[in-house]
Amino acid sequence: MMKKLSFLLLALMTSMIICAQGQQQKFSPEKFDAELQEFITNEAKLTPQEAAKFFPIYREMQTKQRALFERQRNMVFIRPQDEAGCLKAIRERDEIEVEMKRIQQTYHERFLEFLPASKLFNVIKAEDHFHRHMLKKFSRDRRSQNAMPRPQNQK
Repeated sequence: MMKKLSFLLLALMTSMIICAQGQQQKFSPEKFDAELQEFITNEAKLTPQEAAKFFPIYREMQTKQRALFERQRNMVFIRPQDEAGCLKAIRERDEIEVEMKRIQQTYHERFLEFLPASKLFNVIKAEDHFHRHMLKKFSRDRRSQNAMPRPQNQK
């Protein structure tokens, strides 16, 4: 009888864990991009016409930047063994950062062809704000997922 009860309790706990894991939201790039677009549009007060011109070019810029972010992220795994290797890694990292700024500058000039500077400035601020907000949210979500439930004090 005790074995049956233990097995039933174990099965119940396992099914609860599986259900809880199934309910956790997984990252969706499409949802993230849609939320970013909505946030930028609202914060920068872009008109529908401005947004229609802005976001295709913005996504083009992001694609170029992501390739550089990927290269930069892969540099974490480089472990130079000598001074020459370290120097090469430093210069490559600097070149990636300079190239990211060049891309930003080029696209900012393109945006200014159809957006007033004040709106572009608000877009840049909104993008930064959105990313900071999402990082905080992601961090909170991870902490809450990793937190072990505490047993309640019994009186």
